[in-house]
Amino acid sequence: MTTTAPRYIGTSLLRKEDPALLTGRATWTDDIAPSGTLHMAFVRSPLPHARITSIDTGEAKAHPGVRAVYTAEDVDHEFLAGIPCGWPVTEDIRIPDHRPLARGEVNHVGDGVAVVLATSAAAARDAADLVDVEYEELPAVVDMADALADDAPLVHEELGSNHCYTWPLATGDIDAAFAEADVVVSGRYLQQRVIPSPMEPRAVVCVPDPVGGGFTVYTATQVPHFVRDLLAAVTGVADTKIRVIAPDVGGGFGAKLNVYAEEFLALVLARKLNAPVKWTETRSEHHQATTHGRGQIQNISIGATRDGRILGMKIELLADMGAYLQLLTPGIAVFGAFTFCGLYDFGSYSFTCRGVFTNLTPTDAYRGAGRSEAAYGHERIMDDLARELGMDPAEVRLRNLHPKFDEPRTVPSGVQYDSGDYETCMRRAMELADYDALRAEQKRRRAEGGPVQLGIGFGNFTESGGLSPSKVAAGVRLQSGGWEQATVRMTTSGKVEVVTGTSPHGQGHETAWSQIVADKLGVHPDDIEVLHSDTLIAPFGRDTYGSRSLSVGGSAVHLAAGKVLDKAMLIAAHLLEADEKDLEFDAGTFRVAGTSGPSVTIQQVAGAAALAADLPEGMEPNLTADSAFDPPNFTWPFGTHVCVTEVDTETGFTRIRRYVAVDDCGVVVNPTIVEGQLHGGIAQGIGQALYEHATFDADGNPTAGNLASYTVPSATDLPNFELDQMVTPSPTNPLGVKGIGESGSIGSSPAVVNAVIDAVAHLGVTHVDMPATPQAVWRAIAEARRGDNRASAEQNS
Repeated sequence: MTTTAPRYIGTSLLRKEDPALLTGRATWTDDIAPSGTLHMAFVRSPLPHARITSIDTGEAKAHPGVRAVYTAEDVDHEFLAGIPCGWPVTEDIRIPDHRPLARGEVNHVGDGVAVVLATSAAAARDAADLVDVEYEELPAVVDMADALADDAPLVHEELGSNHCYTWPLATGDIDAAFAEADVVVSGRYLQQRVIPSPMEPRAVVCVPDPVGGGFTVYTATQVPHFVRDLLAAVTGVADTKIRVIAPDVGGGFGAKLNVYAEEFLALVLARKLNAPVKWTETRSEHHQATTHGRGQIQNISIGATRDGRILGMKIELLADMGAYLQLLTPGIAVFGAFTFCGLYDFGSYSFTCRGVFTNLTPTDAYRGAGRSEAAYGHERIMDDLARELGMDPAEVRLRNLHPKFDEPRTVPSGVQYDSGDYETCMRRAMELADYDALRAEQKRRRAEGGPVQLGIGFGNFTESGGLSPSKVAAGVRLQSGGWEQATVRMTTSGKVEVVTGTSPHGQGHETAWSQIVADKLGVHPDDIEVLHSDTLIAPFGRDTYGSRSLSVGGSAVHLAAGKVLDKAMLIAAHLLEADEKDLEFDAGTFRVAGTSGPSVTIQQVAGAAALAADLPEGMEPNLTADSAFDPPNFTWPFGTHVCVTEVDTETGFTRIRRYVAVDDCGVVVNPTIVEGQLHGGIAQGIGQALYEHATFDADGNPTAGNLASYTVPSATDLPNFELDQMVTPSPTNPLGVKGIGESGSIGSSPAVVNAVIDAVAHLGVTHVDMPATPQAVWRAIAEARRGDNRASAEQNS
């Protein structure tokens, strides 16, 4: 059978999801309030580290509308286990006991101490203020390096150390590489903590079924299947009795890739009180009790020849776990181990990560998790190497890129990238930015000596997308990702239903999956309904994170649609009294190839399959098929981002004048969706580079506790993005796709910071930590000038 080329893949169809979102008809978790709902409010620790000496709930219980007030003593017996860590990266990792409500001791500001249930959210919050908790304050530890000192206060005394784990990786002979090097450059780079800040905060509603004894859990999550499975494991409720629905979800960025104390408590208390239980997060709770992103100290060294060829790279990380291990906390920094080598080809590589407990909010995934941190590190050290050698930073990069490859290629970290054409990508970005003209303008401005100077920064990157396969090599004890499930079925009327195990929160799965199936089955995308984010409708799935949905979930959909087409072809051949090998399939119609004779549409075949009156002998009714796809490797999207900044040397203020990005995410299904994903990711990377920082004082108290003190960039702070695409298909999946959801956040922060430093490097500035605020840049310039003055004074004396 022959088929025609795709008609919809590669087309910028308008998103099916948008009308409901734009007209206010979407359904958010906070919109759901069944009759008799009890609202939860939490009493949270105001101290980073303390023993709980007493809790008086009497006044709170007497408050109007209050149904119950619980502490750990009241509910601990309801849980079979504490909140689990799903990614224990080593055999000897230290994992502290983490209960939904603190038992005896609090370990960070925002740690839950008690929960109030009342007939309204306002009554619950007011009553929570009446719970009287007395604490015995304990010394807290905030700095990772301080936490590893012998005399450091212990976050968890029972563990005997603040050291969580050490995870090493090495390839080649790193000592020989550095001994051979003409130059060794070292840098210390900080990945500050950032707060995900999705437009929709977290929320959960748990509704008990009085007849069947089960529970429906509505939750603003990226991972409804994980929520179901972990709720069952922790509470003892059978997974067959838990239905999890993720309604419309207003962004996640990793914060909703978790199962939190509030979700466990909602289920347990709904069971205990036999009433619906609801909680919606406040912004201050989001800053204290939802996971933070990043939090690393990166010590990186690179050995190279005098002509700029890299021989070896050494990375030593300290990764901030915070006070507890959430679902993926230990593995985030480890995940970056495989991409610290970036797009660059060299012989020896060494990576060591030490996880450290502190009395701060737990860290976990944040858009680009692990890969963003890695790209920042290798792109900063590449600029430092270029300055040491007196070379153009573009030239140093171009000399070290892997050559073009279409099949998997082993890279310095020991993994195999799937395909790449890095030099073409980088040169295209330089061409679009008019790189030579920018350098000429920079030279002219420096000669003129004006206050506003020009900087150009690169962000070359690749990322391990797809978060797969199920069996991961290289010692990564990954317990998420892997396979994905899909079902495609044609109804009696010839319409199509697609059931996917992925769970979108803004990515446009309904649209993209419709395009994939429309091309395969020859129907119009409007005739396709995509069902998702409900564990009753889609009982099998691994959900959405790590740029995996299209490459794994979309591939499963593609394969299931292929099975439907195969069966339809057999039925069509039977109806046309022809051999299936002689049929062609074009635009939804089967006919004998090369003839204008009888034909049958796939909708007619679907009707015949449903009636089952005239089917091939032994064939079951209906056009429906399941498929699970478990890829053989990650996908490896890549790109080059170029940022052009203007920095006022008198105030330190940075303006991004231009931002150019060339990305390769393999085959593009919907170009508009790709552009939208890049816009959002780049905005977040710029936010980390210039604005965002979850700060704490020396005692562990948050000093950026809400959006008044934590700066998220607005649209007016961002430049126009000039985007271009390359297509290097991935050989690891049938669609040739790679993923784009995190790329913008990975390439952007190093490009921006490198551009800021490049603008003032001629003044002696070689380092600025994120966020490169005006104050930080101004101080770096002032310190460099003081250094020049001291050097001149010493020379004159």
